[in-house]
Amino acid sequence: MRTWFITGGTPGGFGLVFADAVLARGDQVAITSRRPAELADWAAPHGENVLVVEVDVTDAGQVRAGVAAAEKQFGGIDVLVNNAGRGWYGSIEGMRPEDVRRVMELNFFAVLEVTRAVLPGMRARGSGWVVNMSSVAGLRGIEGFGYYSAAKFAVEAVTDVLRAEVAEFGIKVLAVEPGAFRTRAYSNFADEPLRETVDAYLPQLDVIRKTMIDQDGNQPGDPERGVQAVLQAMDRESPPRRLVLGSGGFDAAVNTLASNLADIRASEALSRSADFPA
Repeated sequence: MRTWFITGGTPGGFGLVFADAVLARGDQVAITSRRPAELADWAAPHGENVLVVEVDVTDAGQVRAGVAAAEKQFGGIDVLVNNAGRGWYGSIEGMRPEDVRRVMELNFFAVLEVTRAVLPGMRARGSGWVVNMSSVAGLRGIEGFGYYSAAKFAVEAVTDVLRAEVAEFGIKVLAVEPGAFRTRAYSNFADEPLRETVDAYLPQLDVIRKTMIDQDGNQPGDPERGVQAVLQAMDRESPPRRLVLGSGGFDAAVNTLASNLADIRASEALSRSADFPA
């Protein structure tokens, strides 16, 4: 029996899908929520195998308290799934500074805070898993979601370095990059006003907003199948370093990386000319 610590326990999101899947395997789960009452009916049938902890992952004190509560009840945390996060849209030039910071706090700094709270216990036991839910936007910048993409690119970099740093302690690290999945991720776009400070970008952003609204409930990705793919990847003798989820996301990631590589190679002579002469 493994203990999972999953952030972002929002109904209709990846967090609860992960929780259901690992509970079905016979594991136990601590899951965070800013509104734990919303999970009461879901948690009740699982008894002591589930702990719902009230945590705003952007609050360092709440994070530490939540991790401590999970370790006290279950004796330790074997798998961390950094799932909490969401995107706000706006232009690079015109998104309000406070919204930029909100994007980074939730999607990047919170990941660091939770990870740093969980790692000491894993190091002490000499084993563990860290699963960082990134996004295809962490491999390919998405127009209108530039700061969300920036946060996910940062998660990708931290995940790569962390993997190397903790390998000697028996801890494995996986980055997961979903494409468009049928969660509630897009459900707020219809109700949220666009807060943009530069009117010139409003036509672009209005198209993006309408696209997100139209896609809501029609995304090709199945969260349950996506979670099963993650679990299968973790079960491999040689797990991957990253896992892109969804056909659309896979194609976008491969095409972007291939294009970037071609672009870099096209300027190889200029790149090498910057060295001192041999």
